[in-house]
Amino acid sequence: MANNEITFSDKKFIVSKTDLKGKITYGNALFLSISGYQESELIGASHNILRHPDVPKLVFKLLWDYIQTGKEIFAYIKNKTKQGDYYWVYAHVTASMDNNGKIIGYHSVRRKPKVAALETIIPLYNALLAAEKSGGIAASQKLLDTQLAQLGKTYDEFIFTL
Repeated sequence: MANNEITFSDKKFIVSKTDLKGKITYGNALFLSISGYQESELIGASHNILRHPDVPKLVFKLLWDYIQTGKEIFAYIKNKTKQGDYYWVYAHVTASMDNNGKIIGYHSVRRKPKVAALETIIPLYNALLAAEKSGGIAASQKLLDTQLAQLGKTYDEFIFTL
């Protein structure tokens, strides 16, 4: 695996859409380019094809807990490319609704994260991963809840202040 960091302009956005199960239905040109996959390889594939093992499972649990109820979420995600490289994003994920307000899929717009935010996120994710290794997602959740309580912030407040 190459394991090199790929970056992109802070003036560009990575956009993708998925169905209700997380299968990719659309990806913009930057999404295709940075991921290293051809469109034919991504459309219909599970979005977790990009999942990097450095991101705690808890982060994805939170993401799904939010979006399946129609709430938007912002999260820092480290993705892996087809070639084994990686790239960090600040993701905004929302539910896509039909005219009756029924969730029909999900839409994610990702931008380049601030370096200062990653200086907080990376050690936090390392601690959450260690907790998951010893006690599963429940241990990771307990650690995150404890840290947020010490800061006096909700998850959303914490993410927005980075």
